[in-house]
Amino acid sequence: MKIIVAIKQVPERDAQVRIDASGKWIEESDVQYAMNESDAYALEEALQLKEKHGGEVIVLSAGPERVGTTIREALAKGADRAIHVDCNDLATRDALSVARLLADAIKPESPDLVLSGLQSDDLGYGQTGVILAELLSVPHASLILTVEKTDAGLKVKRELEAGWFQEIELPLPAVLAMQSGGNKLRYATLMGIKKAKTKEMRVVGCDDLGAAQPALATLDNVTLPQKQKSTQIIEGDAKQAAATLVEKLKFEARVL
Repeated sequence: MKIIVAIKQVPERDAQVRIDASGKWIEESDVQYAMNESDAYALEEALQLKEKHGGEVIVLSAGPERVGTTIREALAKGADRAIHVDCNDLATRDALSVARLLADAIKPESPDLVLSGLQSDDLGYGQTGVILAELLSVPHASLILTVEKTDAGLKVKRELEAGWFQEIELPLPAVLAMQSGGNKLRYATLMGIKKAKTKEMRVVGCDDLGAAQPALATLDNVTLPQKQKSTQIIEGDAKQAAATLVEKLKFEARVL
Protein backbone atom coordinates (compact mmCIF):
# COMPACT_ATOMS: atom_id res chain seq x y z
CA MET A 1 0.00 0.00 0.00
CA LYS A 2 1.06 3.55 -0.65
CA ILE A 3 0.11 5.56 2.45
CA ILE A 4 0.35 9.32 2.83
CA VAL A 5 0.34 10.71 6.37
CA ALA A 6 -0.53 14.38 6.79
CA ILE A 7 1.29 15.76 9.83
CA LYS A 8 1.37 19.21 11.37
CA GLN A 9 4.00 20.98 13.43
CA VAL A 10 2.42 22.69 16.45
CA PRO A 11 3.69 24.56 19.53
CA GLU A 12 4.57 22.28 22.41
CA ARG A 13 1.72 21.98 24.88
CA ASP A 14 3.60 23.51 27.82
CA ALA A 15 4.79 26.50 25.78
CA GLN A 16 4.37 29.94 27.37
CA VAL A 17 2.84 31.91 24.51
CA ARG A 18 2.45 35.61 23.75
CA ILE A 19 0.27 37.20 21.09
CA ASP A 20 2.29 38.77 18.26
CA ALA A 21 2.00 42.38 17.08
CA SER A 22 -0.66 41.55 14.48
CA GLY A 23 -2.96 40.06 17.13
CA LYS A 24 -3.70 37.17 14.78
CA TRP A 25 -1.21 34.59 16.03
CA ILE A 26 1.40 33.85 18.67
CA GLU A 27 4.96 35.16 18.84
CA GLU A 28 6.63 32.16 17.24
CA SER A 29 10.14 33.01 18.40
CA ASP A 30 9.03 32.28 21.98
CA VAL A 31 8.03 28.64 21.55
CA GLN A 32 9.39 25.21 20.71
CA TYR A 33 7.56 23.02 18.21
CA ALA A 34 6.64 19.35 18.01
CA MET A 35 4.58 16.95 15.91
CA ASN A 36 0.85 17.20 16.55
CA GLU A 37 -0.11 14.37 18.92
CA SER A 38 -2.87 12.68 16.91
CA ASP A 39 -0.73 13.02 13.76
CA ALA A 40 1.99 11.05 15.55
CA TYR A 41 -0.54 8.24 16.09
CA ALA A 42 -1.51 8.43 12.41
CA LEU A 43 2.16 8.01 11.50
CA GLU A 44 2.51 5.03 13.85
CA GLU A 45 -0.53 3.36 12.31
CA ALA A 46 0.89 3.88 8.82
CA LEU A 47 4.25 2.40 9.80
CA GLN A 48 2.58 -0.66 11.32
CA LEU A 49 0.49 -1.19 8.17
CA LYS A 50 3.65 -0.97 6.08
CA GLU A 51 5.40 -3.52 8.31
CA LYS A 52 2.49 -5.95 7.95
CA HIS A 53 1.61 -5.49 4.28
CA GLY A 54 4.57 -3.76 2.64
CA GLY A 55 4.40 -0.59 0.61
CA GLU A 56 5.50 2.98 1.14
CA VAL A 57 4.83 5.67 3.75
CA ILE A 58 5.04 9.29 2.63
CA VAL A 59 4.73 12.14 5.12
CA LEU A 60 3.14 15.40 4.00
CA SER A 61 3.32 18.64 5.94
CA ALA A 62 2.55 22.27 5.18
CA GLY A 63 4.21 25.21 6.89
CA PRO A 64 7.35 27.36 6.93
CA GLU A 65 10.94 26.17 6.75
CA ARG A 66 11.01 25.08 10.43
CA VAL A 67 8.53 22.30 9.60
CA GLY A 68 11.48 20.41 8.14
CA THR A 69 12.58 19.34 11.63
CA THR A 70 9.25 17.60 12.28
CA ILE A 71 9.33 16.01 8.83
CA ARG A 72 12.82 14.65 9.53
CA GLU A 73 11.52 13.21 12.81
CA ALA A 74 8.86 11.29 10.87
CA LEU A 75 11.47 10.07 8.40
CA ALA A 76 13.68 8.95 11.29
CA LYS A 77 10.81 6.87 12.69
CA GLY A 78 10.48 4.99 9.41
CA ALA A 79 8.65 7.01 6.76
CA ASP A 80 10.21 6.52 3.31
CA ARG A 81 10.04 10.04 1.89
CA ALA A 82 8.35 13.37 2.45
CA ILE A 83 6.62 16.29 0.77
CA HIS A 84 6.94 19.73 2.35
CA VAL A 85 4.43 22.34 1.20
CA ASP A 86 6.36 25.53 1.91
CA CYS A 87 3.75 27.95 3.22
CA ASN A 88 4.41 30.86 5.59
CA ASP A 89 0.78 31.84 6.26
CA LEU A 90 -0.62 28.48 7.34
CA ALA A 91 -1.88 29.76 10.71
CA THR A 92 -4.18 32.30 9.04
CA ARG A 93 -5.66 29.86 6.51
CA ASP A 94 -8.99 28.16 7.12
CA ALA A 95 -9.43 24.39 7.00
CA LEU A 96 -10.71 24.45 3.41
CA SER A 97 -7.69 26.38 2.18
CA VAL A 98 -5.28 24.02 3.95
CA ALA A 99 -7.13 20.95 2.65
CA ARG A 100 -6.88 22.30 -0.90
CA LEU A 101 -3.12 22.63 -0.54
CA LEU A 102 -2.82 19.08 0.78
CA ALA A 103 -5.16 17.65 -1.85
CA ASP A 104 -3.17 19.23 -4.69
CA ALA A 105 0.01 17.70 -3.25
CA ILE A 106 -1.62 14.29 -2.77
CA LYS A 107 -3.37 13.81 -6.13
CA PRO A 108 -0.22 13.17 -8.24
CA GLU A 109 0.80 10.42 -5.80
CA SER A 110 -2.47 8.43 -6.15
CA PRO A 111 -2.18 6.86 -2.67
CA ASP A 112 -4.21 3.91 -1.45
CA LEU A 113 -4.72 5.49 1.96
CA VAL A 114 -4.39 8.95 3.51
CA LEU A 115 -4.10 9.26 7.28
CA SER A 116 -4.27 12.40 9.37
CA GLY A 117 -4.75 13.23 13.02
CA LEU A 118 -8.24 13.93 14.31
CA GLN A 119 -7.48 17.60 14.95
CA SER A 120 -4.54 19.90 15.57
CA ASP A 121 -3.48 20.85 19.08
CA ASP A 122 -3.16 24.54 18.18
CA LEU A 123 -6.28 25.46 16.16
CA GLY A 124 -8.40 22.37 16.78
CA TYR A 125 -10.73 22.74 13.79
CA GLY A 126 -11.01 18.98 13.25
CA GLN A 127 -12.16 19.65 9.68
CA THR A 128 -9.15 19.22 7.41
CA GLY A 129 -9.33 15.43 7.10
CA VAL A 130 -13.05 15.48 6.29
CA ILE A 131 -12.66 18.19 3.64
CA LEU A 132 -9.62 16.42 2.22
CA ALA A 133 -11.67 13.27 1.64
CA GLU A 134 -14.32 15.29 -0.19
CA LEU A 135 -11.72 16.98 -2.40
CA LEU A 136 -10.19 13.59 -3.23
CA SER A 137 -13.66 12.02 -3.74
CA VAL A 138 -12.92 9.06 -1.45
CA PRO A 139 -14.63 7.56 1.64
CA HIS A 140 -13.76 8.98 5.05
CA ALA A 141 -14.01 7.94 8.69
CA SER A 142 -12.85 9.71 11.85
CA LEU A 143 -12.07 8.95 15.51
CA ILE A 144 -10.09 5.91 14.35
CA LEU A 145 -8.11 3.88 16.88
CA THR A 146 -6.96 0.91 14.79
CA VAL A 147 -6.88 -0.03 11.10
CA GLU A 148 -6.97 -3.55 9.69
CA LYS A 149 -6.34 -4.34 6.01
CA THR A 150 -8.89 -6.74 4.49
CA ASP A 151 -9.40 -8.25 1.05
CA ALA A 152 -12.20 -5.76 0.40
CA GLY A 153 -10.45 -2.71 1.83
CA LEU A 154 -10.24 -1.73 5.48
CA LYS A 155 -11.85 -2.55 8.81
CA VAL A 156 -11.46 0.26 11.33
CA LYS A 157 -12.30 0.71 15.00
CA ARG A 158 -13.83 4.05 15.99
CA GLU A 159 -13.95 5.48 19.51
CA LEU A 160 -17.37 6.87 20.42
CA GLU A 161 -18.56 8.53 23.62
CA ALA A 162 -19.20 6.90 26.99
CA GLY A 163 -16.83 3.99 26.38
CA TRP A 164 -18.54 2.81 23.19
CA PHE A 165 -16.68 1.64 20.09
CA GLN A 166 -17.77 1.05 16.52
CA GLU A 167 -16.24 -1.15 13.82
CA ILE A 168 -16.88 -0.27 10.19
CA GLU A 169 -15.59 -1.43 6.82
CA LEU A 170 -14.80 0.81 3.87
CA PRO A 171 -13.10 0.42 0.49
CA LEU A 172 -9.80 1.86 -0.66
CA PRO A 173 -8.71 4.50 -1.42
CA ALA A 174 -9.85 6.30 1.72
CA VAL A 175 -9.01 9.06 4.18
CA LEU A 176 -8.94 8.31 7.92
CA ALA A 177 -8.61 10.76 10.82
CA MET A 178 -6.83 9.02 13.69
CA GLN A 179 -7.59 9.39 17.40
CA SER A 180 -4.76 9.53 19.95
CA GLY A 181 -4.01 6.45 22.04
CA GLY A 182 -4.63 3.61 19.60
CA ASN A 183 -1.02 2.44 19.55
CA LYS A 184 2.19 2.83 21.48
CA LEU A 185 4.33 5.43 19.74
CA ARG A 186 7.83 4.40 18.71
CA TYR A 187 10.98 6.44 19.19
CA ALA A 188 13.42 7.23 16.41
CA THR A 189 16.54 5.09 16.64
CA LEU A 190 20.05 6.44 16.12
CA MET A 191 20.22 4.52 12.84
CA GLY A 192 16.84 5.96 11.84
CA ILE A 193 18.03 9.50 12.55
CA LYS A 194 21.10 8.95 10.36
CA LYS A 195 19.04 7.48 7.52
CA ALA A 196 16.54 10.36 7.69
CA LYS A 197 19.25 12.77 6.56
CA THR A 198 19.52 10.99 3.23
CA LYS A 199 15.80 10.40 2.56
CA GLU A 200 13.98 12.48 -0.03
CA MET A 201 12.12 15.57 1.17
CA ARG A 202 10.56 17.30 -1.81
CA VAL A 203 9.69 20.96 -1.26
CA VAL A 204 6.69 22.39 -3.10
CA GLY A 205 5.69 26.04 -2.97
CA CYS A 206 2.09 27.07 -2.29
CA ASP A 207 1.94 28.82 -5.66
CA ASP A 208 2.98 25.61 -7.43
CA LEU A 209 -0.12 23.77 -6.24
CA GLY A 210 -2.77 25.90 -7.87
CA ALA A 211 -4.64 26.36 -4.59
CA ALA A 212 -4.87 30.13 -4.69
CA GLN A 213 -8.60 30.32 -3.95
CA PRO A 214 -9.34 32.80 -1.16
CA ALA A 215 -10.20 31.46 2.28
CA LEU A 216 -13.91 31.45 3.11
CA ALA A 217 -13.21 32.07 6.80
CA THR A 218 -10.67 34.66 7.92
CA LEU A 219 -8.93 34.87 11.28
CA ASP A 220 -9.78 38.12 13.06
CA ASN A 221 -7.69 37.81 16.22
CA VAL A 222 -6.54 35.44 18.94
CA THR A 223 -6.65 36.06 22.68
CA LEU A 224 -5.24 34.34 25.73
CA PRO A 225 -7.67 32.96 28.34
CA GLN A 226 -8.62 35.52 30.95
CA LYS A 227 -8.13 34.71 34.61
CA GLN A 228 -11.60 34.25 36.08
CA LYS A 229 -10.93 32.74 39.50
CA SER A 230 -9.39 34.26 42.60
CA THR A 231 -8.35 32.77 45.93
CA GLN A 232 -10.11 33.95 49.07
CA ILE A 233 -8.52 33.46 52.47
CA ILE A 234 -11.08 33.03 55.26
CA GLU A 235 -9.73 34.40 58.50
CA GLY A 236 -10.93 33.99 62.09
CA ASP A 237 -11.18 31.04 64.47
CA ALA A 238 -12.10 27.59 63.20
CA LYS A 239 -15.81 27.82 64.11
CA GLN A 240 -16.28 31.21 62.49
CA ALA A 241 -14.23 30.23 59.41
CA ALA A 242 -16.27 27.05 58.97
CA ALA A 243 -19.55 28.97 59.13
CA THR A 244 -18.27 31.51 56.59
CA LEU A 245 -17.11 28.71 54.28
CA VAL A 246 -20.49 26.96 54.40
CA GLU A 247 -22.26 30.24 53.62
CA LYS A 248 -20.04 30.89 50.60
CA LEU A 249 -20.47 27.34 49.31
CA LYS A 250 -24.25 27.69 49.60
CA PHE A 251 -24.88 31.16 48.25
CA GLU A 252 -21.84 32.00 46.08
CA ALA A 253 -20.58 28.70 44.70
CA ARG A 254 -24.06 27.10 45.00
CA VAL A 255 -22.62 23.62 45.50
CA LEU A 256 -24.48 22.81 48.73
